[in-house]
Amino acid sequence: MWFKHLHLYRLHETQRIALEDLEEAAAEHALRPLGGSEATRLGWCPPGGRKSTSLVHELQGHRLLSALRQERILPASVIREELDERVADQETAQGFPVPRREKQALKEQIHEELLPRAFVRSRKIDLWWDTSRELIAVNASSRARAEDVLDLLRQTLGSLKVTPLATRTPPLRAMTEWLHAPDALPDSLLLGDQVELKAKGDDGVLRARQVDLASDEIHRLLENGRQATRLGLEIEDRLSLVLQEDLALKSLRFADALLDEASQQSDADDALVRLETDFLLMAQTLAEIIEQLIEWLGGEARGVSEPAEADLSSAAIA
Repeated sequence: MWFKHLHLYRLHETQRIALEDLEEAAAEHALRPLGGSEATRLGWCPPGGRKSTSLVHELQGHRLLSALRQERILPASVIREELDERVADQETAQGFPVPRREKQALKEQIHEELLPRAFVRSRKIDLWWDTSRELIAVNASSRARAEDVLDLLRQTLGSLKVTPLATRTPPLRAMTEWLHAPDALPDSLLLGDQVELKAKGDDGVLRARQVDLASDEIHRLLENGRQATRLGLEIEDRLSLVLQEDLALKSLRFADALLDEASQQSDADDALVRLETDFLLMAQTLAEIIEQLIEWLGGEARGVSEPAEADLSSAAIA
């Protein structure tokens, strides 16, 4: 249940929807099996797995939904091998090369024929909705996947005004300053052991793991104009993470003390009780940390223009 990566979004002018109504709306967009010719499908699924029927869990204002993305895996090499074989047979039969346009048409035909027999891969993506703070976080490895789930939520609700969470001090500037002056880090915030440094004016990127971020070598790179685009951080006794320049929180690792607290409170014999206990403790911890992070970054930037209700395009989300 413990999240690994989070993309954060601010909700705007959202009317409160009752839990029962949200459950009913989510059921209308629940995942259905892939059709024979469909390559991908995304829909809601029970966060508690097969033994649960609830599509939404709510505890003290924190809501948990899970989307399941199914996609057929059809490797390009399989299509290419089949295409080469059919082209060779056709050229042998007709005595002259197959034109390029016919090859493309044959390739598309092969794709349509093989797709229904392709292996189906499923990936679950969790969405946390903090209704009291009007905050949504998506546990996805990429922003594109997070936006897919936001789009599903928009379809479920009928409209959704949302923008990526933004701070007055850009994370890139703050991370670079923290590396310059580790002694000036906010209370309870510590440097981790990984960093990504990008040089101004070019695409050169330096990535380092398991390094001393307060070392002379790192300082020399900063003095030469590099800036931190990713930075490993630790919030003392709570969790470690990698902060990105777009405010995404990656590689979340919760402190052992927090995990022990969850295990002591949970009923190990009841999977749903364990899910809800872990989720509530995690959500409360993350909510406090996100508020603290916003404060460390100069407060939230409220001047970001709000998108139209149905606009979740790259222009609104990027």
